Amino acid sequence: MKHGYDGGRLNLPFVGICTFGKYPHVEDWDSIDADVAILGAPLDMGTQWRSGARMGPRAVREASTLFSFGHAGAYDHEDDVTYLEPHRVTIVDIGDADIIHTDMVKSHDNIEHGVRKILAAGALPVVIGGDHSVNIPCINAFDGEEPVHLIQIDAHLDFVDERHGVRYGHGNPMRRAAEKPWVSGLTQIGIRNVSSTARDGYEAARGMGSDILSVRQARALGVAGLLSRIPAGERYYLTIDIDAFDPSIAPGTGTPSHGGFLYYEVLELIDGLAQQGEIVGMDLVEVAPDHDPAGVTSILAAQLLMNVIGRVLHYREA
Repeated sequence: MKHGYDGGRLNLPFVGICTFGKYPHVEDWDSIDADVAILGAPLDMGTQWRSGARMGPRAVREASTLFSFGHAGAYDHEDDVTYLEPHRVTIVDIGDADIIHTDMVKSHDNIEHGVRKILAAGALPVVIGGDHSVNIPCINAFDGEEPVHLIQIDAHLDFVDERHGVRYGHGNPMRRAAEKPWVSGLTQIGIRNVSSTARDGYEAARGMGSDILSVRQARALGVAGLLSRIPAGERYYLTIDIDAFDPSIAPGTGTPSHGGFLYYEVLELIDGLAQQGEIVGMDLVEVAPDHDPAGVTSILAAQLLMNVIGRVLHYREA
């Protein structure tokens, strides 16, 4: 099988500009024409301890060049499927939302604007954070869309209502989402150990219809059991906090929590979600590369995003 290298550049991962997966950059947000559009949200004003997630989009983009696949797509011998074949899927990187230092509201507005432009173009929005507060404008952008079921994969519940007037930090996004009439329900997976959300937050989450599962509970259920608890045939919005993974494989994050998931546990769950419903948007947040000297967290994030995008597009065609 010819891969097309003979007629063009070899274009190795360390050559060229670091767009996500080395896909084309689209600067004009009114001319997005793709199946998937990547948006960076380099904001970490919502953090409560270690900052640094503002550098996450840049680091994940650089790591993603490792998986840029040349001209051939990505063949998975276990699935016997070639994902992300360039003649079948189109992916673009539209750059970053503009972040206004110290102005959380305006920065969130700019992120929401980017997601709305992606949705208006009929593309799948994939947002790279940034701290988890960037999920708030992402969900806000879906107010003109059909309802979504929000699936959170995270170590922390992020269901704080308000503390000292703070309503839009990285401890608040799931509470803000639950308040939205276009969010039909929440499934919160991986929640464990000491949490930034107090007991009343857990009670409020369950009272607002959330299904909360720890890593140990998720493992006891298995992928099939987990999927059976999530409404089938619905539109899913997926939000992944990198601290859902164990810090042994994802140390580069602001709030690491031991006892987390391993890579295939999360990928197999998302693969099942892409088959039993439609993933219509996603964000991946809290990669803080300055806390990760070996770069393994950024590589994990990039690899997961590549594989999730590939599977979402594959099952859409199936």
